[in-house]
Amino acid sequence: MSKAETLEDFYQHKFNYLPQNLQQDIGHFNVFKTEDCYKPDAKPIVYARRDFYKVSLSKGHYRFHYADKSIEVNGFTLIFFNPQVPYTVENLSDERSGYFCIFSKSFFADKLRGTLSDLPMYAPGGKPAYILTEEQFGQAGDIFKRMLEEINSDYAFKYDLIRNYLTELTHFALKTRPQESLYQHPDAKSRITAVFTELLERQFPIETPSQRFTMRSAKDFASQLAVHVNHLNRAIKETTGKTTTDLIAERVTSEAKSLLRHTNWNVSEIGYCLGFEEPAHFNNFFKKQTQVTPTKFRLAA
Repeated sequence: MSKAETLEDFYQHKFNYLPQNLQQDIGHFNVFKTEDCYKPDAKPIVYARRDFYKVSLSKGHYRFHYADKSIEVNGFTLIFFNPQVPYTVENLSDERSGYFCIFSKSFFADKLRGTLSDLPMYAPGGKPAYILTEEQFGQAGDIFKRMLEEINSDYAFKYDLIRNYLTELTHFALKTRPQESLYQHPDAKSRITAVFTELLERQFPIETPSQRFTMRSAKDFASQLAVHVNHLNRAIKETTGKTTTDLIAERVTSEAKSLLRHTNWNVSEIGYCLGFEEPAHFNNFFKKQTQVTPTKFRLAA
């Protein structure tokens, strides 16, 4: 899977420039008309994670691929994307109209009670897509128009007002029924395997003794992806020929070897970072994977 797209990547790809206020202390926000952001020779949108949030109001025929799920829509859609889950969009017609906004986590961090992941559309395994009537599309469009008007104003408190508009958009969606029917993508097993791999890799490298590898079991990953553990295991086995547990163990062993070679942390510290409460458990795991103890491996390295 491609690396996560940053805000810098987004602006360079869409507009070939970086805005001056990208790193402002209050967090980043911007809003666009969809048709203003498409070039005739634009490359297809890559299936990848972004490190920012996006809310898109679309009119047209699209297929959204989101984590291991795909949603096909021909009409009006409001869809919420979050940094935890990779996605891409297929345009199935030439019509591209609507609006979208992007914002960093810090834009809401100190202003929102609770966290964004508490909201159903951003929760792991949540339903991010809301199918709208033409009237609802117009109502949501009015909110985006107010955002556009405000972002271009010189009002000193415009970002507070924009947060209110984003909150209004969220509640507008929550009062609407989320899309339930899914398009059955022929590559769904590969997609869920890619998402699993991305979630696994995101926990590495271990860079300080206080860092902890926490998602250690197939059940942990299935919970994060909101799929049944058996479904996850079958998809990964059919795609890779290995079990979920094997892949996790291989990645933990690889990280353990790296830490034993390149740090002066003691074996207990390394084991703890990798999720083992007791040094003996780490020793047993490592020896089962490599046929030598961590201490012997370090001495031979």
